[in-house]
Amino acid sequence: MTDQNSAELAKTFEPAGIEAKWYAHWEQNNLFRPERPDAAPYTIVNPPPNVTGSLHIGHALDNTLQDVVIRYERLRGKDALWVVGTDHAGIATQMVVERQMEAKQDKRTNYTREQFVEKVWEWKHESGGTITGQLRRLGCSMDWSREQFTMDPHFTRAVVKVFVDLYNQGLIYRDKRLVNWDPKLKTAISDLEVETRETQGGFWHFKYPLADGVKRDDGLDYIEVATTRPETMLADMAVAVHPEDERYKSVIGKEILQPLTGRRFKVVADEHADPELGSGAVKITPGHDFNDFEVGKRAGIKAADMLNMFDAEAKVVQTSDGLVPAEFVGLDRFDARKLVVERMKEQGFLIPHLTKDKEGNEIAADFEPRTIQTPFGDRGGVVIEPWLTDQWYVDAETLAKAPMEAVRSGAIEIVPKTWEKTFFNWMENIQPWCVSRQLWWGHRIPAWYGSDGQCYVAETEEEAQAKAGAGVTLVRDNDVLDTWFSSALWPFATLGWPDEDAPLLKKHYPNDLLVSGFDILFFWDARMAMQGLHFMKEVPWKKLYLHGLVRAADGAKMSKSKGNVVDPLGLIDKYGADALRFFMCAMESQGRDVKMDEKRVEGYRNFATKLWNAARFCQSNGITGSTSVAAPAATSAVNKWIIGEVVETVAALDQAMADLRFDAAANTVYHFVWDQFCDWYIELIKGNFDAETKAVAGWVLDQILVMLHPFMPFVTEELWHALGQRDAELIVAAWPKPEATVDAAAKREVEWLIALVSNLRTAKNELGISPGAKLDAYLPEPSALTRGIIEANPAAIERLARLNGIRFENAPAGAAMQVGAGDANIVVPLEGVIDIAAEKARLEKALAASQKEAKSLEGRLGNPSFVEKAKPEAVEKARADHAMHAAEAERLAAALQRLG
Repeated sequence: MTDQNSAELAKTFEPAGIEAKWYAHWEQNNLFRPERPDAAPYTIVNPPPNVTGSLHIGHALDNTLQDVVIRYERLRGKDALWVVGTDHAGIATQMVVERQMEAKQDKRTNYTREQFVEKVWEWKHESGGTITGQLRRLGCSMDWSREQFTMDPHFTRAVVKVFVDLYNQGLIYRDKRLVNWDPKLKTAISDLEVETRETQGGFWHFKYPLADGVKRDDGLDYIEVATTRPETMLADMAVAVHPEDERYKSVIGKEILQPLTGRRFKVVADEHADPELGSGAVKITPGHDFNDFEVGKRAGIKAADMLNMFDAEAKVVQTSDGLVPAEFVGLDRFDARKLVVERMKEQGFLIPHLTKDKEGNEIAADFEPRTIQTPFGDRGGVVIEPWLTDQWYVDAETLAKAPMEAVRSGAIEIVPKTWEKTFFNWMENIQPWCVSRQLWWGHRIPAWYGSDGQCYVAETEEEAQAKAGAGVTLVRDNDVLDTWFSSALWPFATLGWPDEDAPLLKKHYPNDLLVSGFDILFFWDARMAMQGLHFMKEVPWKKLYLHGLVRAADGAKMSKSKGNVVDPLGLIDKYGADALRFFMCAMESQGRDVKMDEKRVEGYRNFATKLWNAARFCQSNGITGSTSVAAPAATSAVNKWIIGEVVETVAALDQAMADLRFDAAANTVYHFVWDQFCDWYIELIKGNFDAETKAVAGWVLDQILVMLHPFMPFVTEELWHALGQRDAELIVAAWPKPEATVDAAAKREVEWLIALVSNLRTAKNELGISPGAKLDAYLPEPSALTRGIIEANPAAIERLARLNGIRFENAPAGAAMQVGAGDANIVVPLEGVIDIAAEKARLEKALAASQKEAKSLEGRLGNPSFVEKAKPEAVEKARADHAMHAAEAERLAAALQRLG
């Protein structure tokens, strides 16, 4: 029951106080998940934001869409559960805490692992979770009573069980493979956490001499190789050439004598070498390049035998064969690069790059300048180094089969469907998933290494010891699990798994919907599908909705470096959460990126104000909230019409929500509220507030508040209570069920009146006639239908159309304008109303100017060089200007035609 009292609405709509009041009320009264044990379930889990995070504009979009759906389903009577929580964010959180320690001249290694982890927990309790308060400001109606954290004990239990089970099933294994190594963070990171940037680098060409006096068929005693990373030659193990390359066929299987290290290795045949690229020969460093790793394996080099020349900080170390010259050991990788080039040049093995100076003279340079696509860690911010290490891997190829089948069969529906191709392309070519990270914060891998040389994987150390036996000493693996490994369990571990009898798990798994940015389709969505299907034998969610990114107004990606980042909390402070939420929905068009437009946000704040003023008007005229879900009885055409408009709006809104067309849903309710209700219905009923009209107006306003509530929860809840005593809050009210039909005759009658008034107002505006001027009108031979409408609505025609009635006779001779409405062509004399000749001259002059401007812009846009070479924003402006002038010319031509 609500304890909020109806009160007279303030003159101005001020969101801040309303938002704070209602959010606290909803949460304190457990209204985000009301007791509905017998209701059908509806479940969403939110992508758990990092515990270190704060609300950015992408979060605002993602969570608004989820909240719209969950509020909609709650209003429809479902047992609606929106699972909320935060991710422990291994790398991000450890970085935050280590930076704080650095500020105090302290560091992680001054502590034991346990002491450092305790410090992270302290940070989490004091500072973590800022974003949860910010989600509240956005209006997110999550079940905070069950807030989760991926390091909670029950969640950790699920993570450990999954690891152990997958290991026992042969789906997790330890292997020596290349990983993306972040030398700053000193941990492996996934392919998805690597961002490629363009950097200015070089292409160095070197001679690699053939050993034992061997020469090629062309007489050369060396092979030319080119590389962007000369330092890696310290760990070279082969040179690859294409098996069909005639230049090198005679030396395949022969040995190279690497100049700096003196290491001998073979020339191998491999199709990886492209005869058309450079010299057609490629130096192979299998321990430090992903392509070379595969070439090395094909050449018979085992991963365990591949040479490693870097430590965890990407400094040169001695290789296992001891052939790296001592002067290189300990150097940073980029310093090593300079020294390698210097030494190869000194010994005559550098092939100079010939180029020309400004005067055209040929000069020799050490390298060919190149723009290089370089991998950087998205968090560490340094160049990633492929590094050969022992890591834990999930057999993603096996686990990917069930999700692919689920999407093919329709058990998982991806919306928009266009993302399916991308999904299959990635899943069909999926690589082993490296799940170990060299961090202290996170779920520690449940593996112990025994003094007997064996590895024991178990849920507890006691179980591992029991497996190993009494005489074996165990040491636990130092690594933690990739954060995405634990968050992959989110749809079922949050509901009580591994307790398979958990009531929430039984009722709310599988989830109904996942809303996600397309950028985490493989980070998270695909992995949830893998783990959900493997452990629960059911899809994690029936529908996956992928939305686009929020971009700057010019379409550019937002970034701090560009200075175009928009703070959603700043927009909420300025315009209110309701306006920001409505903007997000209105702009979200199934996966397309959303362009930020603060003017539109301001426009939706004005929309909330328009509704507020309409409610004040109703309140001041004795219109109150309704006590009926079904439409009241109506006899007048205008009341029948507005009830029919509600029927059609609810149907359109339900269809848009079923299709997850958030833009269509928002625009449907916007159009109804602004145009049908505020602009027309209220105008049509002014001065006629009888009992029927009050009942209908109050009922329609209630339907508006319920339909609009998912999008604008705060203003609607406030208005709901201001209009009368209520049995319950709006958040848990009933979704509209008008139990009425569209009255075709009433719809025809009111739409005729609307057309007449609209067309007459447009005509007056075009001809410069004062909006308030009262004019005469004639309709000599009306149809029976039109005559009936006119005779039934004399007051509305006089008040809204500003006509002195409509006479059913011929108009007097002279200049006149014609205005259409339905099948009628109404004649309005203009003699004495305006100066016809002057008006014609004005319109003709304006028309000529608009046509000239439109033609000029048309010519510019028809010029391919302008469209291709001009800045995109200039082309866009030219198109917009052309459309504006063309429309203006059309309007002016119509006005001239009216004058005859």
